[in-house]
Amino acid sequence: MENRIPFLDFGPMHDPIREEIDAALLRVSHSDYYIRGAEVEAFERAFADYIGVKHCVGVGNGLDAIQLILRAMDIGPGDEVIVPSNTYIATALAASFIGATPVFVEPVLETAEIDPDRIEEKITSSTKAICVVHLQGRPCDMDPIRKIAEKHHLRLMEDCAQAHGAMYKGRKTGALSEAGAFSFYPGKNLGALGDAGAVVTDDAALADKVRYLANYGSDVKYHHIYKGVNSRLDEMQAAVLTVKLPYLDGWNADRVRIAEKYRALITAPQVAQPLPPDADHQPVYHVYGIRVPDGKRNALAAYLKEQGIDTIMHYPTPMHLQGAYADLNLPKGALPLAEEFSATELSIPIYYGMTDEQVKRVADAVNAFFA
Repeated sequence: MENRIPFLDFGPMHDPIREEIDAALLRVSHSDYYIRGAEVEAFERAFADYIGVKHCVGVGNGLDAIQLILRAMDIGPGDEVIVPSNTYIATALAASFIGATPVFVEPVLETAEIDPDRIEEKITSSTKAICVVHLQGRPCDMDPIRKIAEKHHLRLMEDCAQAHGAMYKGRKTGALSEAGAFSFYPGKNLGALGDAGAVVTDDAALADKVRYLANYGSDVKYHHIYKGVNSRLDEMQAAVLTVKLPYLDGWNADRVRIAEKYRALITAPQVAQPLPPDADHQPVYHVYGIRVPDGKRNALAAYLKEQGIDTIMHYPTPMHLQGAYADLNLPKGALPLAEEFSATELSIPIYYGMTDEQVKRVADAVNAFFA
């Protein structure tokens, strides 16, 4: 269909800076140095400064970032890690890959974030860590979660894969716990041109251990102190990320602008929209996830597609009902809020450079469906 509105369009973001990106790629190509060089070091410094922490370690992807943090925290077989029940499966997989068990905690539906009031009931003698997820770009309510972690002597980390630049009480996500894990998958608010990730922390010892674990367990060449993996941010992706980082706040501000327009223009009472920013929570709207009750979500998605509007469902099958986690023996109905979230959530287009006309067209189509 002509005038299709894509779910995501890189053009408005990349077109004005293509010469900068091309120059960075050419610089790396001509350097003949492609792994752990000056480009990675420059990005690690810049991103640590941006987040407001002392250390950043570039890694291969966001899943590895979570897994490496947990390993650096000495979490492993027999341990339990608390994670949200309604996040992307990577958060749980990171715990599983190191032999730990993910323990799912239900969200607050209005925020899509883990419910602090439900965490303590899931803590056992085997619980060793809490991994929060700043889902959809909205920061979690970290103060009560931090108090729970301190009370029960648990490690606390953040999955920030959808929250680059989001802020909670004046501090950026990634700086709100012991360590933060970032993905730079191309569709993220700050995306590379392929897979990439990073760990951020104020803890020098943890940063060093993550760096060693990600480099075959090696602290110096051919000297291996851990059974590590190969998960390294490469020079090409680091160079691109360094070019893009100074533009991130502007790109995020545009997403906030679009979110505000959606909030004003979508008037159908059947549609629950993401909460607006407040004094404590400054989201960056990685996605704009509306919730549509009464089994209307799939029909709305189909209707919007007919109107030339792309959408995505995040995530249509909750983790506990995936075959990958059949071993946890959590039947349908065990986590009703995650199941409701999966059945009702629909992400509508939001990206830097989306025009007012496009936003209005999406909003009008949503309203028309319910008219």
